Amino acid sequence: MRHENNRAPKAVILAAGIGSRLHPLTDDCPKSLLSVGGSVILERMIRNCLSSGISQFVLVLGYRDDQIREFINKTFRGIRISYVFNDKYQDTNTGYSLMLASSAIAGSEFVKFDADVVFDTKILRRLLDSDMPNVLCIDRNIALEDEEVKVIADDQMRVLEVGKKVDPKKAVGESIGIEKISAEAGSLLFAELAQMMKNPLLHQEYYEAAYAQLVTKGTVFHALDITGLDWTEIDTAKDFALANDMFQSPIKTVSRSQQSALDEAAAKVAMPVLPS
Repeated sequence: MRHENNRAPKAVILAAGIGSRLHPLTDDCPKSLLSVGGSVILERMIRNCLSSGISQFVLVLGYRDDQIREFINKTFRGIRISYVFNDKYQDTNTGYSLMLASSAIAGSEFVKFDADVVFDTKILRRLLDSDMPNVLCIDRNIALEDEEVKVIADDQMRVLEVGKKVDPKKAVGESIGIEKISAEAGSLLFAELAQMMKNPLLHQEYYEAAYAQLVTKGTVFHALDITGLDWTEIDTAKDFALANDMFQSPIKTVSRSQQSALDEAAAKVAMPVLPS
């Protein structure tokens, strides 16, 4: 589905977490408001969305939500944004936070972002341009260990298994925390999350557990290979340093046509000059 010709989905950004592994950087600041390459992480994400045609946002907040709201109001006046507050953010995880976004999404197609992922706009545009309705972005060039959300897929890139407990030897790559979910699958997803979260023992589950359940019940997800494009998840001080090394300049909002012109210019510069 080419979203330059169709209505773009909503962006759902999960930004409720404390970021405890980044202390002391997050003692007085939510992780999504840390600066990478001269731009705040959340600003990078929102500008990437705007550059790709996404203009409606749902933010799920928790830790220091007032700081995030203040930043958004000052930086992005006039954008269409809904706030959802997870008042149990200290005791829950991403599955619970995503469940809370259900009413704000209101049956729409959406792209879900973890608020601690910094990424090249090309990843998002490739995702939006995918003809598949339910898509997980994956990177094959990752050393897969216990921490990574791993994906097993068939030769058509149809997802067979997803989660942290997936056998890394069978996985095709890591899910990077950016997914496109159709309206139909979203309805099933929120029903699955609501059922899961009835059990307090499952409040620490990640949303991928619900994806995995949907896959076993027949909902089709595809993996989109974004290997080679820049992205990183920021959990630790080492990740934060890597992000600043990878993204060294402030973010700008660049339209698709502007980006195409820039890419063409760069390609011309890179072309070898043939002798006459």
